[in-house]
Amino acid sequence: MMKNTHPILDAADIERIITRMTHEILEVHKGAKNFSLIGIQTRGVFLAKRIQALIKKIEGIEIPAGTVDITLYRDDWTRISHNPVVQATDIFFSIDGKQVVLVDDVLFTGRTIRAAMDAIMDYGRPDRIQLAVLVDRGHRELPIQANYVGKHIPTGLLETINVLLSEYDGIDKVVLENK
Repeated sequence: MMKNTHPILDAADIERIITRMTHEILEVHKGAKNFSLIGIQTRGVFLAKRIQALIKKIEGIEIPAGTVDITLYRDDWTRISHNPVVQATDIFFSIDGKQVVLVDDVLFTGRTIRAAMDAIMDYGRPDRIQLAVLVDRGHRELPIQANYVGKHIPTGLLETINVLLSEYDGIDKVVLENK
């Protein structure tokens, strides 16, 4: 089956979106003193680190930023692979009683976010978990909604959104693929 790829966002778009989202997060939290970031492996980790770096530049404070792998928390992991690749979870700070901003690249069905929240709860009980995503493509299967959205991109079920980030893919861009 042939795939058609359509560019949606370029590097400059992504930079502007992350800057806007960072300012929104700081506005809601009234600065950088009362929350931490946790990026979902893989690209959510890089987005969280970019937000963390912008917060340091804007506020002069380095907030904690951790990583979470949701592979074994997925409700479909046995259907995906018999040998799942588990990446690092690194939450080196206490989340008990804290506010956490969970960061991911694409919000689709909500199942990844549910799995991430389950994983985070194994590390403590935060007061609040918020969600920041670069792209919300719709088609929720669970009642999960992002607090901070970079761009809403309505898609068909046979389409996919691919986020490419320079730290992992060598380039910053978002593309829509039709099968």
